[in-house]
Amino acid sequence: MRQYEVYEMKVKGQEPEDSQADADITGLFEMNGKQTEVKGFYAGEGKWMVRFCPQETGICNYQITGTDGAGKRFELAGSEECEPAAAGRHGMVRPDGTHFRHADGTWFYPFGTTVYALSHQEDALVEQTFETLAHSPFNKVRMCVFPKHYDYNENEPPCYAFQKTDGKWDVNRPDPVFWNRLESHIARLDRLGIQCDLILFHPYDCWGFSKFSREEALVYLDYVTRRLSAYPNLWWSLANEYDLLEYEMADWECFAEFLHENDPYGHLLSNHQIVRPWDFANPYTTHICHQTSDLEFLSGQIQKYQKPLMVDECCYEGNIPMNWGNITGFELVHRFWTVCMQGGYCTHGETYLNDEEILWWSKGGKLAGESPARIGFLREILEGLPGPLVFSGKDYTEETFEELKQTVPEEQKQESFVRLMLSLPWNQAKGMLNAGRECGGNCGDEVYMKYYGRRCTCQGKLYLPEECRYDVEVIDIWQMTRKTVLENVTGTVEIPLPGKEGIAVMARKRI
Repeated sequence: MRQYEVYEMKVKGQEPEDSQADADITGLFEMNGKQTEVKGFYAGEGKWMVRFCPQETGICNYQITGTDGAGKRFELAGSEECEPAAAGRHGMVRPDGTHFRHADGTWFYPFGTTVYALSHQEDALVEQTFETLAHSPFNKVRMCVFPKHYDYNENEPPCYAFQKTDGKWDVNRPDPVFWNRLESHIARLDRLGIQCDLILFHPYDCWGFSKFSREEALVYLDYVTRRLSAYPNLWWSLANEYDLLEYEMADWECFAEFLHENDPYGHLLSNHQIVRPWDFANPYTTHICHQTSDLEFLSGQIQKYQKPLMVDECCYEGNIPMNWGNITGFELVHRFWTVCMQGGYCTHGETYLNDEEILWWSKGGKLAGESPARIGFLREILEGLPGPLVFSGKDYTEETFEELKQTVPEEQKQESFVRLMLSLPWNQAKGMLNAGRECGGNCGDEVYMKYYGRRCTCQGKLYLPEECRYDVEVIDIWQMTRKTVLENVTGTVEIPLPGKEGIAVMARKRI
């Protein structure tokens, strides 16, 4: 047994008549005075299994109890020493304020990618995808439990999550072949240090998985939590584009609560929309997940919900006819910087058409785009900071606009710009108020950053604390260069810039 790794206990027994509904096996694990109860599952071939993921080191006492399919009672008890985590293993990722942190305290900055149907491809393509991921900058992958039927993705999967009864998917009869294969991919991502953002439902379906009743969906979620919860690199994504599915909001809230109640480890949980954002104030939702290309004011979402923010879909680098899949590599990198400078995080996708119609965004394979290397450059910069960035700009909202109206001095109200602004309704005034908004963040007084985006200015300005001294770098996000242009400066400093798009500056406090 090892800290932050899956520990399995297997019991031989008879196959149950109904392998899901009749599953009756529970494990109770006690370490350092703390108890964790986990539900087991029938894994096929006469194997009953319980999985546990120890969060601490020390002696673990366990008790496994249950009844197999023939009614035979089994009970195992014993103890095992849990060794410290292996090098490079940091444990599950959880929210820490408006950012993410591993169980051991290490900050986690998600730089994700999307391979929706990774586990529904033939083995050779899966192998190629993992080889690509091993040499990529990505540390999170969004992927679906169920196969996907959509443009450029119409292949039948090698196997399915459930067997059929009377021609209909039977959620009480999981197919062990499918689940063994899926969890092998989750485990392999873990070995690469990659989080698995597992999408539980989606609407792009010709098989009927999106048509489960609420009762069937809960049986499915019960099996998912029993079987997969012990994997330390798992995130729950309720759905991809949840608002396209036929479930009512009460159903989604039920699913979120069920996952929260039945996941003994409290994995991250959120939901992804096409139009109507999920209610991120939902108590079981750990972080914000958006599909949007409107990225300018995301810092307001972080401030509102006080949770980490992921833009898990902001369009893809590619060349397909659909507008969501044909932005340039530069534009995608620009969007990453725009999100990250506001204290959020972003997810990559690639949709370059080829003769085989193997597009990374859905099937995987090889990456062809120009953005991954530049995303890796951004990741290297952020991971080199003393902590996560917090947005340092000013966002005016309708509420703060009303407050501003009450505090403007009388003499300023006569200025033409101010007079006009105060006379406008919020939907017209917000553009004027936020016209000078800067995209930048800071790590306390250690680091200050600013990103100029599409602006081609030849001179920038930073306002640094008078009591500290700083060195200032100019960063070219596309050429991936960093050049120190000022040293040992303080207070208000003017920075010479190259007058081109994609330029950022960073001031780091001198030791």
